[in-house]
Amino acid sequence: MNDLIGKDGKIGDLRDLIDENVCRELAIYPLPVGLRISVVVPVFNEKGTVEEIVRRIRSVPIPKEIILIDDGSTDGTRELLSSMDCRDDLKIVLHDRNRGKGAALRTGFQHVAGDIVVIQDADLEYDPSQYRRLIQPIVEGVADVVYGSRFVPVGPHRVLYYWHYVGNRLLTTLSNMFTDLNLTDMETCYKVFRREVVEAIAPTLKENQFGIEPELTCKIARRKYRVYEVGVSYFGRTYEEGKKIGMADALHAFWCIFRYWLKD
Repeated sequence: MNDLIGKDGKIGDLRDLIDENVCRELAIYPLPVGLRISVVVPVFNEKGTVEEIVRRIRSVPIPKEIILIDDGSTDGTRELLSSMDCRDDLKIVLHDRNRGKGAALRTGFQHVAGDIVVIQDADLEYDPSQYRRLIQPIVEGVADVVYGSRFVPVGPHRVLYYWHYVGNRLLTTLSNMFTDLNLTDMETCYKVFRREVVEAIAPTLKENQFGIEPELTCKIARRKYRVYEVGVSYFGRTYEEGKKIGMADALHAFWCIFRYWLKD
């Protein structure tokens, strides 16, 4: 084993130590030269987490740009953003009032320049360390869109609301019936796209709130993009901790599934 350790005390390239197929399973693969991802982060009243999510995104060893859209925060988030280290990798866009996650994503999509676009919430429920696994099907040329599923077993999952889980599964099942996809988690935050997909779909998006999730899914299915799912860990939070989606959003999502499958 000693001959595998360099003078700096670090183990060499894992691809030299284990089978190539095992490396692929572990998302250990070479990135294409020049690849860059765009991470779109809608932010609303996340003063306690926004600095940490930016730190975690920056720590991912993939060339990237980070686009933060502050959606009219009133808890001091906006003032905090004004003091953040805005290097070349970070762009901050401000909405003059709260318009919703969908509106924030539509704004963010207008600014993307990377080859792959990743949607990231600012609340620390989803772990940016999984980007390499999420973009792998696109990098390998088999997918146009990747969903990060909370219901495919992988990594730790916080145990929380049963009826919230039931609502997610009902919405996903209904969406699948209309789109003829077999997703396990339509409502996931982690949706990853080739930039060309975003450029084609973004001008048609209409939803301002959480209805953006079924709207995106319907429009992806209608255009016959290649969709993959990848299991992700999930660190859910309670409503007391700041969770925002509720029953009204779920009911609106049901309506959006019908609306956007019947008419693009």
